Amino acid sequence: MSESDVKLKARKVLPWIRRATQAGMLAVLGQWSFYGIFRCPFLVPFVDCQNCPVLTCWGRITTLFWGFWLFLPLSVILFGRAFCGWLCPGGLVNQLIGKIAIFKLRTRNRFLKIAPLGLGVGLPAALVLWLGYHNPRSMVPIRIGEFWNAIRLSFEHASPFWLTRTFVVLGLVAAGLIVANLWCRFACPTGGLLELVKRIALFRVFKTSACNDCDACLRVCEMGTRPDEVNCTNCGDCLKTCPVDAIQFGRKRK
Repeated sequence: MSESDVKLKARKVLPWIRRATQAGMLAVLGQWSFYGIFRCPFLVPFVDCQNCPVLTCWGRITTLFWGFWLFLPLSVILFGRAFCGWLCPGGLVNQLIGKIAIFKLRTRNRFLKIAPLGLGVGLPAALVLWLGYHNPRSMVPIRIGEFWNAIRLSFEHASPFWLTRTFVVLGLVAAGLIVANLWCRFACPTGGLLELVKRIALFRVFKTSACNDCDACLRVCEMGTRPDEVNCTNCGDCLKTCPVDAIQFGRKRK
C-alpha cells in the first residue's frame, strides 16, 4: 500500500474517530452542560461552580471543573478551536441538529462573512455579567421530587433575567433546525473566545498554495467554512474532499 493510500485511508477513518471522541466527551461533560442550561442559578454558567448550591451538578467536582478550565487553553495552544469540533457536548448536539436543518449555508457571500461577528456579541455580554456584575444568582434551584419536576419549579421561580438568558440560548439552538449550527457559528461565547485566540495554535488544518478555490471543502463543512478561516474548528472532515490535495494538517509554515 502506497503512502498516499495510507493517508487517504486515515482521512476516511478520521470522522469516525471524531464522533467517538465527541460521544466520550458527552458522557464526561454532558450532565454539566445540561445543568448549565436548565439548573445553573447563575446568569453565566460553568464559571462559578464551586459556589453553586446545586449539589448534584457535576461542575462541583473540583477535578472536573479545574481540569476543564486548565485543559481548554492547552487545547487552544495545540489545536486552536478544535474543542468546538472534537470535544464540546453542545457542539455535538448542534451538529446533529444541523443534519436535518433546512439551510446549510455552505457557501461564500457577504452575509456569511459578517454573520460570525455575532460571536463577538455573546462573549462581551458574558464577560460583563461575570466580571462587571459578579455573575449574580438569578434563579432558585429548587429540588423537590423527581428531576423534571425540579426543573419546572426552577423555571417557575427564576427571575426575568435568567429566563431571558435561558430562552435566548434555547431559541438559538432550536434555530439550528433552520440554519445548520447557528449557535456554534454565530452566537456561542466560548466559540467567540476561542476564535479570537486560535491563531496561536501550533497545529491546524490549513490550505496550501495548491488550493484552486473549488470550495469542495466548504460544501462538506458543518461550520460552513474553509480550512484555517473563520469558524474552522480543525475537525478534519475536509481532509478527504480536496480534489487537488491542497488541505493539510500540521504546522503551517509562513
